[in-house]
Amino acid sequence: MPQHVLTETVGVALHAPDALVRAGLAGFVALDPRLHELPHDRMREADAIVVAMEVADTPALDVLPRLCDEPDARFLVVVGKQWRADVTAARRRGVRAVVWWDFCSPDVFTRSVRAVAGRDGGEPAAPRVPALRQVGHGESGTGRHTTVTGRPRTVPQLNSREVDVLRLIAEGKQLDEIATALSYSERTVRYILYGAMKRTRTRNRAHAVSYAIRAGLI
Repeated sequence: MPQHVLTETVGVALHAPDALVRAGLAGFVALDPRLHELPHDRMREADAIVVAMEVADTPALDVLPRLCDEPDARFLVVVGKQWRADVTAARRRGVRAVVWWDFCSPDVFTRSVRAVAGRDGGEPAAPRVPALRQVGHGESGTGRHTTVTGRPRTVPQLNSREVDVLRLIAEGKQLDEIATALSYSERTVRYILYGAMKRTRTRNRAHAVSYAIRAGLI
């Protein structure tokens, strides 16, 4: 009798215009036995579709339905530079999470893919945008047919200043730009940000933003 049998492997389809980026993503998949890559012509069968793009804006998101028009397709977007898309528009197109390329280690990639596919109940370590995947909270169903309904039951609430700061960070603003926009000092912005990180028990600003957006707090 075998000592260990792997179950719940996640079928992952990859799309990346840059050959080197695609090779890197394929390498991440190959590193983890819980993931297996599906060829492009089997994208409809994927539990999670990973799409790499430098700038995530409306034209970039319009590519997603052309890649897979299944109504329950679940996308993980790997962003190289900036997120510029509307959160609601992204959700309508099936985006369940975003990982910034700078943070995309093999571990972050695997946890994010499995979360998008509905196979993990823990909190991912990656920054994630938009609010789309509520892992283990406020969901109905399992796997690819999970639907996001409402806010997580145990998510801490943020105050209005924390929401404003995290939303602007999610839009790609730097702290000095946020200070100007909100008429705060940069020191105050940092204080607000650290308060939000403490409240959400996140490790850095990107993780805080991703957690808040995923939970529907911003």
